[in-house]
Amino acid sequence: LCCCEYVDRRGERTHLAACCCDCEDLDECCERWLTCRSLPPGALGRIADTVSDRLRVPWLAGAVKINVSLVPPLLLLPVFLQVAALHFLLGLVILTSLPAVVLWYYYLTHRRKERTLFFLSLGLFSLGYMYYVFLREVVPRGHVGPSQVVALTCGLVLMLAALSRAKQDPGYLPTPASEGKPSSGRLPGESVRGTCNGLHGVTTSGAASSRAPNGEAKGYSRMAAEELASVRKDWCAKCQLVRPARAGHCRLCGRCVRRLDHHCVWINSCVGEQNHQAFILALSFFMLTSVYGITLTLHTICRGRTPFVALFYCPGAYSDYSSALSFTCVWYCAIVTAGMGYILLIQLLNISYNVTEREARLALRDDTGRRLLGGLVIDTGQYNRGFLCNWGHFLSLGSSPPQRSAEDIV
Repeated sequence: LCCCEYVDRRGERTHLAACCCDCEDLDECCERWLTCRSLPPGALGRIADTVSDRLRVPWLAGAVKINVSLVPPLLLLPVFLQVAALHFLLGLVILTSLPAVVLWYYYLTHRRKERTLFFLSLGLFSLGYMYYVFLREVVPRGHVGPSQVVALTCGLVLMLAALSRAKQDPGYLPTPASEGKPSSGRLPGESVRGTCNGLHGVTTSGAASSRAPNGEAKGYSRMAAEELASVRKDWCAKCQLVRPARAGHCRLCGRCVRRLDHHCVWINSCVGEQNHQAFILALSFFMLTSVYGITLTLHTICRGRTPFVALFYCPGAYSDYSSALSFTCVWYCAIVTAGMGYILLIQLLNISYNVTEREARLALRDDTGRRLLGGLVIDTGQYNRGFLCNWGHFLSLGSSPPQRSAEDIV
């Protein structure tokens, strides 16, 4: 393949120049639109699939497909912020509608159980664009020193490093080999026995017959039944494995994760045992860097006022376009920082009570938890061992389990 060729979803070799050719669904829709006829069912979906398959860029070994969810943040965010900088009322309307649109898109993808790169690309591009505006519009005014620029840059780099670590394996449980998977969703410890009439029954391995002369067989059978009940509770029919305590199945990733907290759309991955610490670090570095950048910008644009007062009252913010764009970006950063601060607060409270988001959601559903601090945290009481012990447990996540000696095993 040359740099402009690719193999489409039908397995045929095609070229980027033919992006608008041979689309029967599009031709039919245009013809029906011109003749004022209704579209056939599923036509828009087929057109969207065709457009997403043909949206590619030239590359060395053939044209590379672009994820459609990456495009809106790259194109719309700079346009919206620059339009919002033209007038105060435009800024008010746009900065109010942007969070509503993001929440609507999150609800849409969450209802469809779809994975999307929209939120990750929106977060990363927002960081890049805010940093670009800071270097181009704020630093040349001369009120920000080199050491402050270096500190802001270091915070941004540390945040990206923690985010990169949080994007790695959250603690996926290894799926069993295909030949080792129990068929028909059968639990481990169950065997199939034949009967005289050709039917089959399920028996528990290791369970003794109730016709034993003493009560030992019945006690062992009762113990095996309890173990089987525990296995049923932790058995994942989709992954075909027995999950350890506090593990959960993510419907978006399609995998079971050790100590699953939640699936975060901002990193497009699960937060589990292996990356929970990195996730908290990324949020903390983001909060520190964002607040520091907002403070430096407001000190430059609205001199003589405290950052909190300048955020709501800055008379000279719209005196020129450079100040207006910087002030609009400050408000955009403040909205995003408030949302991320709420997420960080909930995470810190959950860690203090040693509860995960998944466990809190299940406790609310089953009405087995206590609402504390005005409902900000749900205490299940199952793993809560005190503030210091809970944080010690969190800081030890992902470490290798201690080796047990032969005496302990005996």
